[in-house]
Amino acid sequence: MQEHGGKMSKIVQEKLIQAGRILQELGIDLWLTFVRETAAGGDPVIPLIYGDRDLTWQSALIVTRGGERIAIVGRFDAEAVRLAGHYETIIPYDQALRPELLAVLRRLDPARIAVNYSADDVLADGLSHGLYRVLEGYLEATPYADRLVSAEDIIGRLRARKTPSEVELVRAAVEATLEIYEQTFDFARPGMTENEIGAFMQAQVRERGLAFAWEAGHCPTVNAGPDSPVGHVGTTGQKLERGRLLHFDFGVRKAGYCSDIQRVVYFLAHGETDAPAAVRHAFETVLRAVQAAVAVMKPGVKGKEVDAVARGIVTAAGFPEFKHATGHHVGRLAHDGAGVLGPEWERYGDTPNRRLEAGHVYTVEPTLFVPGYGFLGLEEDVAVTETGTEYLGPPQTDLILR
Repeated sequence: MQEHGGKMSKIVQEKLIQAGRILQELGIDLWLTFVRETAAGGDPVIPLIYGDRDLTWQSALIVTRGGERIAIVGRFDAEAVRLAGHYETIIPYDQALRPELLAVLRRLDPARIAVNYSADDVLADGLSHGLYRVLEGYLEATPYADRLVSAEDIIGRLRARKTPSEVELVRAAVEATLEIYEQTFDFARPGMTENEIGAFMQAQVRERGLAFAWEAGHCPTVNAGPDSPVGHVGTTGQKLERGRLLHFDFGVRKAGYCSDIQRVVYFLAHGETDAPAAVRHAFETVLRAVQAAVAVMKPGVKGKEVDAVARGIVTAAGFPEFKHATGHHVGRLAHDGAGVLGPEWERYGDTPNRRLEAGHVYTVEPTLFVPGYGFLGLEEDVAVTETGTEYLGPPQTDLILR
């Protein structure tokens, strides 16, 4: 736990330095994260700019364009904030946060105050409507009431631009995930249920002292054959049979960072020495889609452009288009906000138009269905570099046969 805490403290420092630079890029004077009782469902950005501790009373975490860091917190939280060491100025209060906040705003006189609301990015939308109304009341009859703007671009860039430390933590989570996959491939046998296979994987996570990358109820998802329900459904009593595909969607959280990997295995029918042509064609189509998408990923490319490459390969091969984005950010969460490698569908808002940058870490996950055999998808975690893209673990390039 000490090592984990030390790494997290280092990352918070790195992210706060990043935040000051992002404010300079965007020409925003002050970023205000306003929270209360974070244990009851706090702002998703708190782990990046404060750490894994909770804040109890109303609290204002402030970063300025010049790099100043100010924490206005309840008196009984102040010592914990001091010990964390991330904010140079700590202002405790007893009865009301408002006077202290207004005093800071009068001193800094910011032209634009970014607060955490967003129409498109759930991880930048941490300021509840009720607390927003409280903030409006605090600023009423002051010059600052009309200076509030969305912090969406700040938070999106902050989450998306992984520091080298963060990339290495995702890589470590990927490595652990692939180790569990290898053990699972050797464990799974025809006649086993999805529930049995999933329970084996979950036991491996717990034995290693890891956590699940998302809700344990569907981590992993295991699809045994064509009758298995597809989606975020976890495992069922469906039995694995020969002559069928076995598909997985699985990830772990290690030292606070996640992986998100899909793998597929074909179980040979009696007398078969290779997968049927239909399964081979499907696998090679998905593999080409992954590889082509990764090949075009570099700084400056829009997410929708990456998606179009993968989607086009799948449909050109005669399969229906998959009903999800080609990929998403991964980091502190399996779905880490900001942009997506997706089409311009209404549900994605403007996120497919975000451009890739060095330091971004994405999944790449085209999928399809093979009638009579089952669901087939591959998912790799990749980091965008200055010149292209790097796989964070060995990708699946051959159809696993058992």
